[in-house]
Amino acid sequence: MPGLPALCLRPRDKRRGAALTLVFVTAVTAAAGLGCWDRADATGATGASAGAGLTPPGSLPDGASGTADREAVARAAAEAVAEGKSGKKAAQDVVSRSGDRWGVVYDQGEYAAFAEGLDGRWTGVGLWPERRGDGSIAVAKVQPDSPAARAGLRAGDRLTGVDGRTVTGLAVTEVVALLRGEAGTPVVLRLSRDGAGGAEELTETLRREQLHTDPVTVRELPGGITVIKVASFTRGSGERVRSAVRAAPPGAGVMLDLRGNPGGLVTEAVAAASAFLDGGLVGTYDVRGTERALYAARGGDTARPLVTLVDGGTMSAAELVTGALQDRGRAVAVGTRTFGKGSVQMPTELPDGSVAELTVGTYRTPAGRVLDGSGITPDLAAADGAEERARTVLGGLGVGP
Repeated sequence: MPGLPALCLRPRDKRRGAALTLVFVTAVTAAAGLGCWDRADATGATGASAGAGLTPPGSLPDGASGTADREAVARAAAEAVAEGKSGKKAAQDVVSRSGDRWGVVYDQGEYAAFAEGLDGRWTGVGLWPERRGDGSIAVAKVQPDSPAARAGLRAGDRLTGVDGRTVTGLAVTEVVALLRGEAGTPVVLRLSRDGAGGAEELTETLRREQLHTDPVTVRELPGGITVIKVASFTRGSGERVRSAVRAAPPGAGVMLDLRGNPGGLVTEAVAAASAFLDGGLVGTYDVRGTERALYAARGGDTARPLVTLVDGGTMSAAELVTGALQDRGRAVAVGTRTFGKGSVQMPTELPDGSVAELTVGTYRTPAGRVLDGSGITPDLAAADGAEERARTVLGGLGVGP
C-alpha cells in the first residue's frame, strides 16, 4: 500500500485483505512514532507459538492502553467516505473515544513521512512533544540547530496549538502528525512559557526542514569505560551497537545509554541486545491472543561488564532491550523508572487510503514482566549523577585501575 515502509513485514488480514505492518509505536519522537518490523523479522528475529497467559484484546493490564475495535474504525471510515466526508477524521473519532492512547490515524502523506523516519530522517521543526497527566502537551526536547531551536523554543514550554488547532487533550501521535509536513512549508505554533511574571503566551511561525539524527554515538571515559549512546533504534543502529562493542578496548566496561530513547525498529533493538547475549530470549509479544517470541543472535559479548542507563524517556523498544538485559542477568540498570510503553500496535489501511494504528496486545520481558503502564524499575535508582553511579557499579565489576 502507498506509504508503508518498503522493508516491513506485511502479513495479510484474510478478512479484509488489508496490508498490515506490526509496530511498537513510540510517538514522542519527532519522527512520528518510530516502530516498524523489518523483513528480517520473518526469517529468524521472531518465532511464533501459541501460549498461555496472554492478554487478549480488550483486557490489557491495569494502567495499559485500551484498544479500539478495528471493524468499527474501518466501518466509520467507510461510511464517512460514502457520505463525502473525511474517512480519516471519522476513524480518529472512534479511536479517540476508545481509550486507545497510542491509537492514531494517518493520511497517506503522514504515513509516508512516518516511514521516512525509520531511516533517522524526517521533515519537521525539531521538537519532541510529550503529554502530561492533565492532558497538556509540553516540549520534552528540542533538537539543536533545528527550526524550533533557532526560534528559541525550550524544553518545558507548553504547546497549546498548531496551525490554529488546539492540541491540549490530543494524543502525542496526533500532535506529531500536525507538526509534520513538506519541507519549506510554514507551521504556526502557539505556546505558553512560565516566567517570573507568570505565563507568557507565544506565537511562532516556523518552516519545516529535512532533519536527521545520529542514532548511535560512542565516547570513551577515563578508566576503561566505553559509553554507547543510542538515541533511537532507527535502521542500522543495532549493527552499530554491535560494532561499538567489538571495537571497545579489551577489558573495558560498557555503559549502554538508553536515556531519552523513545524506541524504534524492534529488529534493531533485538540486534542491539544481541551484542551482549549469546542467543536466547529477548522478549515475547502477543497479537490478538497469539504469542510470538524475539530471540537474540548468537555470538554476543557475554563477559564485558555492562550497565544500562535509563530514565522516564526510555520507551518501547528501548525498554525491551533494558528488560531483556536485566532479566537475563547481563546488565545492571541505573537511573529512574522507564516510561512504560509496552503495547503493540498494528496498522491497517482504511477505505480512503488512510492508515489506522490500533493497539492489539502487549510485549513482555524474558521473565514475563508486562511493562505497559508500569515501566522498568532500575536496579540502582539515580536521578542526578546517574553516569557517576554507573561508573561506581562498573568499578565494582572490576573495570578501571
